Amino acid sequence: MKEVFNTQKKVIITCNKRLSPYLQEEVLALGFDIKRLFNTGLELFASLNECIKLNLNLQTASQVLYELASFRAKDPKELYDNLIKLEWENIIPFDGYFSVTSNVHNETITTPLFANVKVKDAIVDRIKDKKGVRPNSGPELSKIVIHLHWMEDRAEIFIDSSGETLAKHGYRKHPGKAPMLEALAASTILATKWDGKTPFINPMCGSGTLAIEAALIAQHRAPGLLRMNYAFMHVIGYDENVFFNERKLLKEKTDKSNVPPIIASDISEQAIEIAKINAKTAGVEHLIDFQVCDFADTTVPATPGVIMFNPEYGERLGTHSKLEVTYKRMGDFMKQECKGYRGYVFTGNPDLAKKIGLKASRRFEFFNGKLDCRLLQYELYDGSREN
Repeated sequence: MKEVFNTQKKVIITCNKRLSPYLQEEVLALGFDIKRLFNTGLELFASLNECIKLNLNLQTASQVLYELASFRAKDPKELYDNLIKLEWENIIPFDGYFSVTSNVHNETITTPLFANVKVKDAIVDRIKDKKGVRPNSGPELSKIVIHLHWMEDRAEIFIDSSGETLAKHGYRKHPGKAPMLEALAASTILATKWDGKTPFINPMCGSGTLAIEAALIAQHRAPGLLRMNYAFMHVIGYDENVFFNERKLLKEKTDKSNVPPIIASDISEQAIEIAKINAKTAGVEHLIDFQVCDFADTTVPATPGVIMFNPEYGERLGTHSKLEVTYKRMGDFMKQECKGYRGYVFTGNPDLAKKIGLKASRRFEFFNGKLDCRLLQYELYDGSREN
């Protein structure tokens, strides 16, 4: 366990449900071989140093988990007995801080918190026995994070190398109403196969997440450039040179000369102010043309590209009759003003989607939180093939 930074072990990268195809694309592009793909992530082999690269580059991931051990454990006692054998004194500084997270499905456990306590006790007891001092622990994910995955009688224990989720990219200090998670926004843009060079138009932009993610994608600006604390930094054996070398590579990969037209509009002046603040934090405010206007007055460049709406769904905000009119107007606007573009509408309301009045050429499945959603694709043909 002393050489976790240089030893390849099983690594699980998690993501929100239905984002794994986009995560797979990213991981393959970074040169890793994928052993297994599933609905909420994928599995590969990597060292903890390689996990640093994954953490800094991935746009669609949630956590990067590095396996320390796996064993059979039918109850909490067996779990504790296996965990206390591990060399925690070579992972966690005796004067350090750690937290425990878990995903547990075992008939002897009624609350995951009890499993977390057993993990914490084993770690603390082992380090106290070896070093004579107890490390601190608590709920904050700001330093070392240990993750337990315990299904029936099979337990796996991981270093969660990320800590705070990677799904939030760190620029959204003002989320606005019903915000779209950054990893989800990035995935929807990847689904469109937008080339990053033609226009990206985002009417009804809200707090600006889609437009900001588009700007980051266009310039190959990795989310790791926006963050300076990860859980891997607090593990014994961490070499900060690996982190700073990876950051240097990310800066060199950023293409600041690529400035496609990215236009984000909203009828709310307050929404645009929030979006501008978020874009400034992300370092892309100069790349986005923010406009306060009704969506139908959004500037649409003559060169075709992608136009994407993320309207209200009628779940929490707005009323249906009003939204039916809005969805119909969206369809009219795309048909009349966006010829040659590929149009996209992200919605969790299939009844409202019918009001758009255009036939979707593709439907991509997503979840927004627990809400079943679709990204609908429309080919906005010029001339006689127009829908």
